[in-house]
Amino acid sequence: MEKTTQLKQILTSKELDFIMEAHNGLSATIVQETGFKGIWASGLSISASMGVRDNNEASWTQVLEILEFMSDATSIPILFDGDTGFGNFNNARRLVKKLEQRQIAGVCIEDKLFPKTNSFINAATQPLADIDEFSGKIKAMKDAQTDDDFIVVARVEAFITGWGLEEALKRAEAYRQAGADAILIHSKRSDFKEIESFMQEWSGRLPIVLVPTKYYTTSTELFKNAGANLVIWANHNLRASIDAIKNISEMIYRDESIYRAENLVAALEEVFRLQNSNELDLAERKYLPKKNTTEKKL
Repeated sequence: MEKTTQLKQILTSKELDFIMEAHNGLSATIVQETGFKGIWASGLSISASMGVRDNNEASWTQVLEILEFMSDATSIPILFDGDTGFGNFNNARRLVKKLEQRQIAGVCIEDKLFPKTNSFINAATQPLADIDEFSGKIKAMKDAQTDDDFIVVARVEAFITGWGLEEALKRAEAYRQAGADAILIHSKRSDFKEIESFMQEWSGRLPIVLVPTKYYTTSTELFKNAGANLVIWANHNLRASIDAIKNISEMIYRDESIYRAENLVAALEEVFRLQNSNELDLAERKYLPKKNTTEKKL
């Protein structure tokens, strides 16, 4: 089944599904092996792994290269965190074409201005995009896709910037009419009240995507009861890797030895397995000429 079709089925299923963050080919492979049905290619995590800020400091072509490695390494769908679409409607529709070429199943864009700032940094001061302009961007993206199952998710930032329920509903409905396949409703509150109020008024007009980074204490049952279709665990692999790298680096620095660290990290054999090194060994036997082990007699 095509990756786009897989993602569409996840979004339209009556069951609540979950996708997990990854930020490179290795983490994407691990997410797939864990059992998740899909991958969230997080803009925050990809930029952080590159050592830059989540402010479009990495160009979209640099991010695209990472996505290609992630897609090549996996068979499950990737939903890409496309920020604001990296510009106006023209940039956004070109992005769709390039994502499709790399078998990325869908893209999520947020209704803020380019260059974007992470939603949890000075959120109240961040301006929102004009509704008509953003709706035009969605239309352009949907017109640009060649695969009918490619997914465009519209991310509504009205709660993040303090505009409230009425604005969130107005924007979500405009984006639905523009052709969005799903709505990601975002919140920075530690409780579920904002999202729950939106869900009650929304009444299932389009699939709803949630990102409970801040309201992580909320029971998954509440997400189900509210009618959510997809939950994104948005950044925990990146954050886990930071702690792991810090701890092992500090240990080796203090010890001036890798003796204690060796049993606390993955075996080299596990690295080779995740890289699929065995396939190359088999391919070499198949395609390289056999070595002549007999010495020529003089």
